[in-house]
Amino acid sequence: MEDQEIRAALERHWAASDANDFEGEHQIYREDALLEYPQSGERIRGRQNILSSRAAQPNRKRFTVRRITGAGDLWVTEYVLTYDGRPSYTVSIMEFREGKVARETQYFGDPFEPGPSRAQWVERMP
Repeated sequence: MEDQEIRAALERHWAASDANDFEGEHQIYREDALLEYPQSGERIRGRQNILSSRAAQPNRKRFTVRRITGAGDLWVTEYVLTYDGRPSYTVSIMEFREGKVARETQYFGDPFEPGPSRAQWVERMP
């Protein structure tokens, strides 16, 4: 699969995620995909289990993609995942095999107030 095709698949994936289109969101995964959340120590095996675990999430969520970068079989998406109005800055690392995601690792970071010691060098981001 060419890089342009993978990028297009990722864009469809994140758009479907934002729309709560669970079937569309999970088309990108292999049947035997593995999803890991290192911060909570969770590992989910299999596309159907990944889909079911996300569909069971009761929170209202929104996805705002900031950047997609990658090539070949390794792609990274930086996005803001907002649960019930609370943002979490998120990184998704996806490893592709035969055109589908074989493994995904997601890292989450909550926002925090900037440190005053570096204020003179800082430009605030939107």
